[in-house]
Amino acid sequence: MHLVLISGLSGSGKSIALNVLEDGGYYCVDNLPSELLPQLIDSLSAQGYSKVGVAMDVRGGAGIRELPRLLDSLKAKVELRFLFLDAKDETLLKRFSETRRRHPLATESRTLVEAIREERELLEEIALLGHHIDTSDLKAATLRDWVRQFIAADASHGLTLLFQSFGFKHGIPLDADLVFDVRCLPNPHYDPDLRPLTGRDQPVIDYLEAQEDVGRMAADIFHFVSQWLPSYVRDSRSYLTVAVGCTGGQHRSVYLAEWLARQFRDGEDEGGNDGLRVLLRHRQLSDAAK
Repeated sequence: MHLVLISGLSGSGKSIALNVLEDGGYYCVDNLPSELLPQLIDSLSAQGYSKVGVAMDVRGGAGIRELPRLLDSLKAKVELRFLFLDAKDETLLKRFSETRRRHPLATESRTLVEAIREERELLEEIALLGHHIDTSDLKAATLRDWVRQFIAADASHGLTLLFQSFGFKHGIPLDADLVFDVRCLPNPHYDPDLRPLTGRDQPVIDYLEAQEDVGRMAADIFHFVSQWLPSYVRDSRSYLTVAVGCTGGQHRSVYLAEWLARQFRDGEDEGGNDGLRVLLRHRQLSDAAK
């Protein structure tokens, strides 16, 4: 059985992710108390279901804290994937305000801000169990695409190396494992002809590749990731997210994330990491990165 578990903060997009699984042919269950997970798996397995998606969060009660132990016991029975969705507090506050939905931990004596803080503390340990996606500032279509990438990845493939561009003016992504700041590089934004373009467009690529510092920065990041990647593999990591940030997340970070992903996809990493899977995402571009 292929089991995909989804958890995360209320308002972070779990319903969107579960709908993607359902569209992909998964038997989906929302808001399942964690203590019922083993019984559900046994029952669905007996009925012949091979693809199951389950959303679990604080709505299921305090038993969510037992999830790490339950997952260890299930690994012998199923091919397990875990997806944790997160978002910055200000994003969650805005979403609850716009939808006028009630937070599951909010009460007459507990404000929305306090409820979000308490939920984040309750899920702190669980957030470390699987692939982390920060949905702050993401369009629903982009989140759907990223979830499809996640479920399409072969869990037995080994470590997935994810390069992600972002803009510092939007904040550092919560899902980043390694963060590289490239704001010190020459900025195409100040050229009126290049300003509306992105780091994917040839005129911007030509501009940046003509800058010696850009080449040095790219090589330094490439060698750092290459050198330490085997250590993350030995740590049994399934995902490693490398975030590259410039001011707006449109030119320099996009170019460097594209360049780095291409180097590792071409198998040019110095460690000879067989079985490496490379993904690419751009947080601030309007279209979902492939």
